[in-house]
Amino acid sequence: MSSTHGPRPLRWVKSTYSGGEGGQCIEWAPEHAAATGEFLVRDSKDPNGPHLALTRGGFASLVEFAKRHG
Repeated sequence: MSSTHGPRPLRWVKSTYSGGEGGQCIEWAPEHAAATGEFLVRDSKDPNGPHLALTRGGFASLVEFAKRHG
């Protein structure tokens, strides 16, 4: 018997800084970040693989890096 009161699955969103060719794509979970302050980031090519958990400052630094090198 499964519970209907468990945690909701995360909704992952592809970063606007990801490559348009489908090769270098990262995703993040915005609702999780808003609810917890923890910014989860993963490789879209491996959705069942590991993810990074970043602080707000760490996530901001990642975005700045992507802007400079994207």
